[in-house]
Amino acid sequence: MTLIVGVRYLLTSGAFACLTRRVRPGLYAGLNPQMRREIGWSLASAAIYGAPAGVVAWGWREHGWTQVYTDVAAYPLWWLPVSVLLYLLAHDAWFYWTHRWMHAPRPFRLAHAVHHASRPPTAWAAMSFHPWEAITGAVVIPTLVFLIPIHVAALGLVLAVMTFMGVTNHMGWEVFPRALVHGPAGRWLITASHHQRHHAEYRCNYGLYFRFWDRLCGTDRGLGAFEHAADRRGGAGGG
Repeated sequence: MTLIVGVRYLLTSGAFACLTRRVRPGLYAGLNPQMRREIGWSLASAAIYGAPAGVVAWGWREHGWTQVYTDVAAYPLWWLPVSVLLYLLAHDAWFYWTHRWMHAPRPFRLAHAVHHASRPPTAWAAMSFHPWEAITGAVVIPTLVFLIPIHVAALGLVLAVMTFMGVTNHMGWEVFPRALVHGPAGRWLITASHHQRHHAEYRCNYGLYFRFWDRLCGTDRGLGAFEHAADRRGGAGGG
């Protein structure tokens, strides 16, 4: 499972890094040392994410311990999208509160500073975590499969959404159309424009998929602006 998680990271982040090079040439100029660090931390995180995932896969196949099912008729069809939404909502709530806690001074120094060392983040930063932070993220979905029934294909969709959002939220540019980001859906969904502000200001925009918790807790500061390679060069030249 560690190999699967690692390969999934390399393929997904690599694909979006290549896309960035094609549609935003020069955006990652001068960031090669940072990107190498991001890849190193991310592969270490993949090893941590793979451990509980392997236990879940073994428990499901060998002992039937989990609530993952393969027979579509086992539950009503309406449960398929509902289960996906429940997993995303639960993951989002866990992420918001653990992420916000990690911005307290001591947890930030011990762990979360690794992720924020990516300034600006790139497509390779999605799993660039200190091992302690990786542990907090690795236990969520493996715990949920013991609690909430989900079809194996729906679980695959949850993992795909998690991977896709993790990468696209860190690319340094907005992959979603402006009509979505600035429209009604964008007021509730998190995209790169929203998460970029978190990386710029730290004390806001803690969510993963949805803006619900940020809005409820007063930590939503809206969308951010993207930093460009020319801006970094200009800042460096100005001291």
